[in-house]
This record gives sequence, structure tokens and C-alpha cells, in this order.
Amino acid sequence: MRKIREVIVVEGRYDKNTLAQTVDATVITLGGFSVFNDKEKLAFLRRLAEKQGLIVLTDSDGAGFVIRNYLKGALPKGLVKQAYIPDIHGKERRKRAPGKEGKLGVEGMRPEVLLEALRRAGATFLDEEEHADERGEPITKADLFMLGLTGGENSAERRKALLKKLDLPEHLTANALLEALNLLYDKEHFFSLVKQELE
Repeated sequence: MRKIREVIVVEGRYDKNTLAQTVDATVITLGGFSVFNDKEKLAFLRRLAEKQGLIVLTDSDGAGFVIRNYLKGALPKGLVKQAYIPDIHGKERRKRAPGKEGKLGVEGMRPEVLLEALRRAGATFLDEEEHADERGEPITKADLFMLGLTGGENSAERRKALLKKLDLPEHLTANALLEALNLLYDKEHFFSLVKQELE
């Protein structure tokens, strides 16, 4: 059981149950869209973000991204990390039918997938020695444009192909993509990946 310093925020109690079997961390449920009208919960999340840092881990469907984007605007920047699960099609065991987009949510992910999502987000694993982050130059919007991933003909298709290859959810906006890429790759590694993939 890996111990994580940050508080992890998930949509519902089934997500929380799954995480509780994977990591030793404080996990807060949002209650889905009800968080939009819950000023007390938002104030609580702000306090937690300032004290310990927060990791937002929502499903990779459209609804998950609506909640994620709302929290991005409502919580202090720099204190909130974004963890993304990959798009995996299927249905959770407890459900009769798959969700609207046919994707597994947080509750349907295997423990190693969740750990990798948290690691990629920059979670602080308390059972590891902290290594200094030796990242090189960051990836910029100009880089995405130059690589034909934004603002050009076929850029949406190229971006979609790249997201699939990198195991990132298809609903990422250009800004969220940039944030995720900078968490996962240095510029040089990213450029070589894109060239292999898209040429």
C-alpha cells in the first residue's frame, strides 16, 4: 500500500473504495455534480489544497471533465495536480450497462493503472526518497503548433492519434494536454515520440 501526501479528490464513493484498496491517502468524494452548489465543500477543498496539496482524479468521460474543469477554476492554481486515467472501454462489475461513453471510470481501473496515473500527476509518495525534479525545458503551445497538433489542418486528428498513443483521455483541451505533457515528458523525449508517431 503506497502512502501519498496529497489529498485525492474523486467523484463518488465507489471510486473512493477502489482507491482505498490501492493507496494510503486521504480521499474526498465530490458527490458528482453536487459539488457545483456546495460552497462548504469547496472551502474545505481549498484549505486541504493549501495544507497538503490536492490531486483531482475524475473519470475520463465528458462528465468527469466538466467536474475537473470546474475545480480548476475554483481551487488555487499551483496547489492542485491533475491525474488522468486512460480511456479504457468496458463496464464496471456492479453496473448492468456501461456508462454513456462506454468507458471505465476510476472505480473500474486496476491498482497499477491508478498508481501510474498518480505518479504521472506528480503525487508525493512518502515511502520513496524525494528526488529533485530534473526536468529540462518545458513543452510550450508554440511547440504543439509547430508539431501540427494545434491550429492547423488535421491538427484535431493528429492530436487524437497522439492522445491514444500516449494513453491520455480524448477530452483533454489543448491547455490540459500541455499540462499533462509537461508532467510526463521532457521536451526532447516528447519531440522524438511525436516524430515517430505522426510521420
